[in-house]
Formats: sequence, C-alpha cells, structure tokens
Amino acid sequence: MDATLIISADLDSLLDDVQQRTFRYFWDGAHAQSGLPYDKCLLDGTPGIDAISISGTGFGLMAILVACERGWITSDEALVRITTIVESLELAPRYHGAFSHFINPATSAMIPFSALDDGGDIVETTLLLQGLICAREYFAAETISEKSLRTAITRLFDEVEWTWYTRGKTDGPIYWHWSPINEWAMNLPITGWNEALSTYVFAAGSDTFPIDPQNYHCGWARNGAMKNGEEYFGIQLPLGEPMGGPLFLSQYSFCALNPRGLSDRYADYWRQAVAHSRINRAYCLTVPEYAAAGVWGLTASEAQAGYAANSPLVDFGAIAPSAALSSFPFVPGHAEEALRALLAYENGRLVNRFGFADAFAPKTGWVASTYIAIDQGPIVAMIENHRSGLLWKLFMAAPEVRRGLDRLGFRYPATPPKHKNAGT
Repeated sequence: MDATLIISADLDSLLDDVQQRTFRYFWDGAHAQSGLPYDKCLLDGTPGIDAISISGTGFGLMAILVACERGWITSDEALVRITTIVESLELAPRYHGAFSHFINPATSAMIPFSALDDGGDIVETTLLLQGLICAREYFAAETISEKSLRTAITRLFDEVEWTWYTRGKTDGPIYWHWSPINEWAMNLPITGWNEALSTYVFAAGSDTFPIDPQNYHCGWARNGAMKNGEEYFGIQLPLGEPMGGPLFLSQYSFCALNPRGLSDRYADYWRQAVAHSRINRAYCLTVPEYAAAGVWGLTASEAQAGYAANSPLVDFGAIAPSAALSSFPFVPGHAEEALRALLAYENGRLVNRFGFADAFAPKTGWVASTYIAIDQGPIVAMIENHRSGLLWKLFMAAPEVRRGLDRLGFRYPATPPKHKNAGT
C-alpha cells in the first residue's frame, strides 16, 4: 500500500475501511449455520480451529451492531444473525449458568480448553454477556422478534449463578473456573487489576444471584492492594502490575463499560486506561525495531514462538495491531499514527481479507498467518466507541450495569438516553 496515499488519506475513510474489513471476520467468516464466529481464522478467511470462543462471540456481537449502525448490513440482517447466535448459545451446556471457554461451532457442545478447564468460565461468560447486553439494548423495539430476543438474552443473564463462583464466601474473590468433573481444581481467583472488571459489575448487578459488595472490595480490589501509583516513563499508573501489562487488561471490559467519568475509591478509570496506553507506547519507542517502523502495541496475541501475553516486561517481539487500534478512545493521536504505520508496513503486507493479521515481528519480518476473534473484535468496538460512543451508550443504559455500579460504590455520568431504535 502506497505510504504517500496513506499519509494523505482522510482518517474517517481509513477507519471505515479497517472497521468494515474487520467486521467481516465475524460476518463472512462465521459458521454458516450457527452464525458463531470461529476463535481463529487463517488469513484467507478459512477456519484456523474448529472451535468457537465464548468471549470472541461477545466481541462479534458488538461488531455486528457497529456494522448495522454504519449501514454495512441492514437491521433485519443483524437481527436475524444475532437471533441465530443466541439460539445456538441456548443449546450450549452451562455450568451454574456460565458457559465454557470453547464450544463446537455446529453442535454448541463443550470443547475442553485444557485438561482441567472443561466446565464454566465466568470471565469468558462475562465477555459474551457484554455483547449480548449491548444487543438487547440496541434492539429495543416492541416487535415480536425484538421482544423475543430481549427475553432470551435477559434469561441467559439471569441464569448465571455469580454467587456459586464465589465458593460461598462473601469476603473473597470470584473464581474463574468450575467443572463438574474437576470442580475447583483450576483454583484461579479473579483479582484486579485485569480484564475482568465487568465480571464484578455484572455479578453485583444481578437480580437473581448478586454477590456481596465485599467480594469486590476484598476479592477484586484486595482491600486496595491492586493500586499501583508508580511512574513509568514519567506517567503515573493508578492500578495494576508494573508497566501496566498487556493492553487487553484495560481494553476488554472497556469495549462495553465506559471508563470516561467512571471512578470509585480505588481509581479514576479513564486515567487508568489512558496511562496504560501511554506507557505501552512509551516502552515501544525504546525498542529500535518498533520505533523504526513507527508501530507500537503489546498485548496477548500470536508471537513467533506461539500465542503469548506480550507486555513491556515480557516482550516476545510481537506487535499486535489490536493493541494500538483498540486504544483510539484513550490516545487518539498516537493510535492514528500507529494505524497509518500499520497500513503502510511493507507495502500493506499486514492487511488481508478480514483486516490486519493478528501480529507481526518487525525485528525478524515474521507475520502471523491468522486472525483471532478476541483481537479482531476490540478493534471494531473501540474504534466505534472513539467515533460515536455507540457501545458505551448501549451498555451503560442497561439496568444490570447501573445496578452493579451503584452497589459497588462507583461514580459515573448520568445514564445516556435510550438508543434511537427504542420504541420504533
């Protein structure tokens, strides 16, 4: 791709192209019958793995809503596809209401993610529910089909037994996994700061199985121990691990949960997201190969030796386009610079049928041969939140979300008006 043309191109046109290409991963690349998006596809669009990730499906739902809003598909097409996806999800086994990490694209049967991970995954379930709740709020008309969809989504939400995943404690964390065979063998508490903030918001906002606020304060926030407060490259980081960790930690929940004006006793979450993005970029500028190519962005992605959680402290040499592009709301100028550099990289080598390849290594010339749903989805969602705030408006209007934030003591802006579809 001609670098001169990219430099002079209108940003809105570039964003339209990137969003629409990436959306096609979830539309054209999904399973033909179930509508479920594959966890991974090859660059030619064929499935790279015969499995559906539940989190990837949540991001796919968001991408479909964006495409509908942008006019790339009709409202009827979006409604039919999302209804088909929900019907496929209703066939999947659930474990005290939680979905497994992987399901079969044709039958919705559980596929073990690992030897011990063969049951409910409450974080994967959260990321699915983010997309479902946005879809429910979007399709707000009083037609039979939209009312039926809303009822089905609310039922899926209400059946999640958040309290089960606390292992019966009101002053400890939610636990990530439970299996009817291996029970609590994974033994992974969900503690902050990481990508699972929405898990606690949903769990507190549930009408049927609400957790105690102390699960959040003692478990997630660890009575304040999740605070950081140190400076890296002259940028203070409110929460989390040194240097911030992979960028998905601040992006997955914020695809739906609006951090602008969101705060509690522990942090201002807009400051957290902005600082995390800036630190990640500042580190990348210290790596000659990244700086020379004008690119930045470390997150969980493919890497030359296999999938890895890339971060400033554990850098496997792989830049993921999702990392910088999903930072558009937080550092728009730096994200735009990265977008233009990614498009121009080796004359467009990174751009394929469904958008950018998952990752690449400027030092060696390696480029991933795949896309991954959980990296593709945030690109569409976060660029749209930067452009219109669509998903943030939908999600923050949901009663479960507002109830959860209120019960946990969050401060946030007044509830936005219902989407324009409401009542039509």
